[in-house]
Amino acid sequence: MNAITLFIVVALTAVGGLYMSRGSLGPAIGFWVIAAIASQSLKMANTWQKFVVLRAGKLLGVRGPGLFLIIPVLDHVVAVIDERIQTTAFNAEQALTRDTVPVNVDAIIFWHVHDARKAALAITDYQQAIARVAQTSLREMIGSSMLASLLSDRQSADLALCTEIGRKTLEWGLTVRSVEIRDVAIPVALQDAMSRQAQAEREKQARIILGSAEAEMASKFVSAAKIYADQPTALQLRAMNIIYETTKERGTTILIPSSMVDSMNPASATALALAARSAAMRAEEQHGVAGELTALHTPIDTEVEVDHDAVKTAEWSLARALNNLISEGGYALASDDATTPSTPSQKSEKLP
Repeated sequence: MNAITLFIVVALTAVGGLYMSRGSLGPAIGFWVIAAIASQSLKMANTWQKFVVLRAGKLLGVRGPGLFLIIPVLDHVVAVIDERIQTTAFNAEQALTRDTVPVNVDAIIFWHVHDARKAALAITDYQQAIARVAQTSLREMIGSSMLASLLSDRQSADLALCTEIGRKTLEWGLTVRSVEIRDVAIPVALQDAMSRQAQAEREKQARIILGSAEAEMASKFVSAAKIYADQPTALQLRAMNIIYETTKERGTTILIPSSMVDSMNPASATALALAARSAAMRAEEQHGVAGELTALHTPIDTEVEVDHDAVKTAEWSLARALNNLISEGGYALASDDATTPSTPSQKSEKLP
């Protein structure tokens, strides 16, 4: 009995009692009878509720929301339908997938009643029925799906379940809003096997990428080797660049083979001297490196046309640069020419 009906019944009963206290038995009995009828005939449905009413065993109609009256004894409310969205959890244990893997799947369905008359008259218990249909549909979906697709594409599985369950329950006045798979559990042994397989696949991809990188590097090395073979000067310049980059660091000792020095022509020696000179100037500014070192003479094995004064200037610059790079050496080597060279005379000749 709802609050409004209770209030009306109590009020009618109180009025009947008042008449009874004054000695008016007839009116008192009348109010009490009305109160009894009101308690059975006055009904109230909430906004989300629908009352299915039968009269003499036949469908009278669906009442609600709000207050409505029924005839006691003749009318009968057979069902009160809640039209709000409801949730039902269901699962499938040890269900075999298409590739014969046993899995345990937990899911939840969101649904509501859109036709109260069908929900009350077409099926005995629509809540239990939708739970059973959902469980059966879940097992059917698992049996037609591969384990990999079930694990990786749950959205498609949810959509397929929603469509299938909605088709089966539509005639009962039910609407399926959505289905969500909450968990897919597989055996522990299979989990270990899948983990090892995934690790093997990742290692395979890593090895393929590493092999491709090594092949590309080897191709670049071959191309560089061909260029150096066709252009010996390029190889010498590369060697000098390595020396130059190495001398940037303080406290670095470099041992240059005599064969490498012999292979340098005067132009290369001049370039090395200029590079060493710039490095020496930076070292002198930053660390105050000082010392003395003999000038290096670059032997010339081939006949080339050179400028004697330019070569002498380059040798002196190289000697001074290397002289400044030695920190706290405490020794000096004999120098062929310790003084600043004279101004070049711009004279050239053939050297043997």
